[in-house]
Amino acid sequence: MKWTTAFTFLLLLCFACQKETDADWTHYLGDPATTHYSKLDRINVENISQLQVAWTYSSGDADTSNRSQIQCNPLVIDGILYGTSPQLKCFALNAATGEELWSFDPFEGNFEMFGMGVNRGLAFWKNGQEQRILYCAGSFLYALDAKTGQLFKAFGNEGKVDLHDGLGRDVSDFFVVANAPGVVYKDLLILGTRVSEATGAAPGHIRAYDVLTGEQRWIFHTIPQPGEFGYETWPSDAWQRIGGANAWAGMSLDEKRGMVFVPTGSASYDFYGGDREGDNLFANCILALDANTGKRIWHYQTVHHDIWDRDLPCPPTLVTVEHDGKPIDAVAQATKSGYIFLLNRETGESLFPVKEQPVRTSDLKGEKAAVTQPIPTKPLPFARNRIDSADLTDLTPEEHAYALDIWRKSKKGEPFIPPTLEGTLLFPGFDGGAEWGGAAFDPESKLLYVNANEMPWILQMLPYQAEAGDSPIAKGKNIYQTQCMNCHGKDLKGASIFKVPNLEGVKDRYPKEEIVKLVKNGKGVMPSFTFLSDEEIESVVAFIQEGKGISESTTDNGKDQDNDLWTYPYVMAGYKRFKTPEGYPAIKPPWGTLTAINLNNGEFAWQIPFGEHLELVAKGLPPTGCENYGGAVVTAGGVLIIAATLDEKIRAFDKTNGKLLWEAKLPAAGYATPATYSVNGKQYVVIACGGGKLNTKSGDTWVAFALPD
Repeated sequence: MKWTTAFTFLLLLCFACQKETDADWTHYLGDPATTHYSKLDRINVENISQLQVAWTYSSGDADTSNRSQIQCNPLVIDGILYGTSPQLKCFALNAATGEELWSFDPFEGNFEMFGMGVNRGLAFWKNGQEQRILYCAGSFLYALDAKTGQLFKAFGNEGKVDLHDGLGRDVSDFFVVANAPGVVYKDLLILGTRVSEATGAAPGHIRAYDVLTGEQRWIFHTIPQPGEFGYETWPSDAWQRIGGANAWAGMSLDEKRGMVFVPTGSASYDFYGGDREGDNLFANCILALDANTGKRIWHYQTVHHDIWDRDLPCPPTLVTVEHDGKPIDAVAQATKSGYIFLLNRETGESLFPVKEQPVRTSDLKGEKAAVTQPIPTKPLPFARNRIDSADLTDLTPEEHAYALDIWRKSKKGEPFIPPTLEGTLLFPGFDGGAEWGGAAFDPESKLLYVNANEMPWILQMLPYQAEAGDSPIAKGKNIYQTQCMNCHGKDLKGASIFKVPNLEGVKDRYPKEEIVKLVKNGKGVMPSFTFLSDEEIESVVAFIQEGKGISESTTDNGKDQDNDLWTYPYVMAGYKRFKTPEGYPAIKPPWGTLTAINLNNGEFAWQIPFGEHLELVAKGLPPTGCENYGGAVVTAGGVLIIAATLDEKIRAFDKTNGKLLWEAKLPAAGYATPATYSVNGKQYVVIACGGGKLNTKSGDTWVAFALPD
């Protein structure tokens, strides 16, 4: 009897110890500080090579044309995983088996009609037995019962809040969505938005909603109104007509201090600021706000008067570092330009010197570019930021000659060269440097891990050439230049930035009625154009069907404009990577990197090429690195786990030195940040495999890995 009692006690003790090692993934990117860190160590440097697939889950709603994505970093709470699908359905799974518990479709089967944008994560709120999932799909914020997936009908309007409402002016026909989840503080959900980057842009104000009722509790004006701090950094009427300065990338939270840290993007129009003279606070800022009230505590602007689309691309990472012999709570913000701004969390002061570097003035009429830009002296840039002739590709003589010709014709040199008619080499490009995957932080070593793109882009402006006449094609050309050309290009050939489709010959592939529906309602990452009249939509469709595109002119002829939708003298020629005809970056590798930065001293601990072009490896070339989207997870087990690359792999590295420890092929590229958690003492790593970017196939599968039993 005594032996049985002792054995039972030992079993209970072992079970209790095992349960103590369980850990959830309760917030977007791991915790309110968005550190991407897990205390779990069951999977570690010694055994991670044994990882194998534990379960998979497929939603069945990937786009067969390979333009859908999953960018979601899930939540895992009390053994339940919450995530989203390519069609923005929210679901709950048994986190140990992948079995579906419930699924919620916000569009009720009409994704083709109403679905747009992507979802990068969800927020969770709990009070006693009541648990809510708060997430955005399209232009709405939804509140779901975490146990059943049912809408809370008392929240907003029958369970949802329209993000168009409460911005201070009528934006009902404008593009307003939210890709990133908000943060929950007490009974508030604090949320940013994604808005248009051209005309017809809503302001990007930050708002807090009551998690029980959906009522808007406070608002912070990112484009200040009369009497508010920063108002003088804009034209006096900017708050009534300018849009953008929005927080599309998410935010981080210091619960103890009651502070929320918000990264903002550029003002609209992204590439020309002749109508918004000044530094334009609070665009391109790290904002520290009182989470209770929305009041500004401090701000730090990382780009003055942005005309390069240098949005802050990811939430700030809240860290504690050793500086001048003492611990300091700080904010680490990674940028598209390849800089890390490391700021005192309470005051916003930089821990390392930041130089206001004089930069070039603009050649474009009406544009008054900022005369200086802030450049951190430490850490050094984690991505290259200029291209010399010696940096051009030498994979083949033909590719080198092609790159050299474009390089000679373009404006290039130091960072922050204003947009030009000739074309400016933007390096890093529109997608960084850092992008929305963000940075991971190890509190043990004080290392910050950031993956980066090293892809140059060509930023070229064209004079806006208004077409005279009242014909549908003439009107459609004017609308296309201002609303469509950024993405689809002047030649209609599309762009890989969002996997934008080629419109050449579109009239032979789709009936006119279907094209009209797509323009009006939007689809996927393409916004709706409901602010256009039916006649205007018919006109732009007629121009697209004609198939001639926009003839290029770099003559700044100052021609009078007759398009009420466009008030600028210039348009951007389209998102164009600086690539060779063979499809590779027109510079020498690495084309993607993974860097560990010691935040105590600002020095690199290590940097490696990240990702492969498998066909080049097959030819005997060393790994070149490649473009990548999605962040890393770092653990107490000594590993750094990340997917993100176009080669459709997930990898694990030794966090101390960057040594590759394990890799596995995924069913589609994992352009998302993984999560790690444990259930009943078993640790899992899960990644959303949505693909769809960089000309890779789309997928609808979530894959979880674990050690063998």
